[in-house]
Amino acid sequence: MNILGVHAGHDSSASLIIDGKIVADVAEERFNRIKHSPGLPFRSIEYCLRSQGLSMNDIDVIAIPSQSPISSLSLLFEGIYKKETKGPTLKSTLKSVLKKEKEEKTRIRWQQELPLYIQKFKIASHTKVVHIEHHQSHAASAYYTSGTREKQLVVTMDGHGDESSITIWRAEDGKLSCLKRFGYGASLGWFYSNVTEAIGWMHGDGEGKTMGLDPYGKRDKLKGLLDSFYPKFKNGEIIYEHDFGDLNVYNENGYNQYHFRDADEIKKLVDKYGREDIAAEAQRVLEEQCFNIIFPWMEKEKTQNLSCSGGIFLNVKLNQRIWETGKVKLHTIYGNPADAGLAVGAALQAYYDAKPEAPIHLMRDLYYGPEYSNEEIEVILKARNLKYTKVDNAPQHAAKLLADNKIVAWFQGRMESGPRALGNRSILMSANRSENKDIINAKVKFREAFRPFCPSLLWEKREDYLENCRDEFFMITSFTCKPEKRNKIPAVVHADHTLRPQTVKKELNERYWSLINEFGKLTGEYLLMNTSLNVMGEPMINHPREAIRCFYDNGMDYLILNDFVLSKD
Repeated sequence: MNILGVHAGHDSSASLIIDGKIVADVAEERFNRIKHSPGLPFRSIEYCLRSQGLSMNDIDVIAIPSQSPISSLSLLFEGIYKKETKGPTLKSTLKSVLKKEKEEKTRIRWQQELPLYIQKFKIASHTKVVHIEHHQSHAASAYYTSGTREKQLVVTMDGHGDESSITIWRAEDGKLSCLKRFGYGASLGWFYSNVTEAIGWMHGDGEGKTMGLDPYGKRDKLKGLLDSFYPKFKNGEIIYEHDFGDLNVYNENGYNQYHFRDADEIKKLVDKYGREDIAAEAQRVLEEQCFNIIFPWMEKEKTQNLSCSGGIFLNVKLNQRIWETGKVKLHTIYGNPADAGLAVGAALQAYYDAKPEAPIHLMRDLYYGPEYSNEEIEVILKARNLKYTKVDNAPQHAAKLLADNKIVAWFQGRMESGPRALGNRSILMSANRSENKDIINAKVKFREAFRPFCPSLLWEKREDYLENCRDEFFMITSFTCKPEKRNKIPAVVHADHTLRPQTVKKELNERYWSLINEFGKLTGEYLLMNTSLNVMGEPMINHPREAIRCFYDNGMDYLILNDFVLSKD
């Protein structure tokens, strides 16, 4: 059973599910190089099909993570809304758009036809089209990758989607049942994003910076200062809805940027009290309110199993606080929880709707993007007249460079889905020197000096470095670093003594595991500083030519593309 998931909107993406297993998943930003691209994901769809040698004739179901038809998809898929669909029809939507255009008497017909050079897809007569609600798609991405059919609570949280900002689900025996929905006035995501904008970063992009700034402020110093800017919960229910007002959208170079009036007022507080303490209060509020929602529902459902998805669960500090309560036995967070993961969620929901008795597979990696052979890479290198060498053992070669404190761009295998580099599109450096964090921030990523970096460490060594640890394959939860290791790997230990790790298993990424293992033999530390192969403000690198361009535009020392090594010596 072949299911194509298609998300058109913030972080547009496409995925392919074959017999319940994810075989391809990619965001459109990786192709068009517009971060968080909301454009039609035609390149992503093309890649998903090509990667498995399929055509549209092979697709049984197209799953769309929206409860309403999306008019732009009627341009991408010929006849998509002429077919019988699960959910409302597009008729009223198209009528209102055409009526508005007629009234305006405009000569510009926005999105009525695509230019010839954009790939269009013809739907086969047997292909079904289904609509899966936004938050149900998030919930499905968490539950149907958890690896168990046991009863669990599933919680989704983001800014908003399909008129909800938070949803609570009972997951059991392969089925999801919605227990509670909270609307726009309950959006903790919008609150946190408003604080992010007030500090000076993009709403919908810079929230990780706010979280990273939190440890530099003082918890409880400004307790209550932001009370008028967020919704409040008690015993799993909302007791105060916040009126966020109108959402203002500004598009620059293909990227939608958002603004609420609350950000204007919060900025006055930032100017008065300082961004560090404001960030600390925002993080305190987020954790407190999430606790007021999650744990009462876990008690009501009598379960210690929790799965989560939605953009809020990119907050690794929140995820750590939940885990450290000891109230959660099984804690699953989908590795690509923001909107780029919606295509996978919708496709998985469509599959389990059709086959509710099918086994639920545990997701352990996110290597679902494009890959490039040595032959393809060498053609690219020769075309650019670049000097390079080919090595027999790239992991061993890279480990020696890293042990000499060089900065190495590491490009191999299938690109990662989601926002984290997991050893296939990474910039690597030794974590053994404290100054290396500042070097990477200043000379490679060109970003704020306070921002921390993640470590990749051998799965076998996780208990040497992490307190209260568990498997963490996606850098989605932080853990406290053991005291005896903090001075050994200072470049990845944050101000609050935490690490945001990727535990690397040999069976999941043998080449990357071997690199870290060789580095450990040379230095005694089986851990590397790892950040995504890009510079601040750009999507993660996909293609070898983008890696080359990035390499020569910052302070990296070496670029290793599969078995080929480029040096600036």
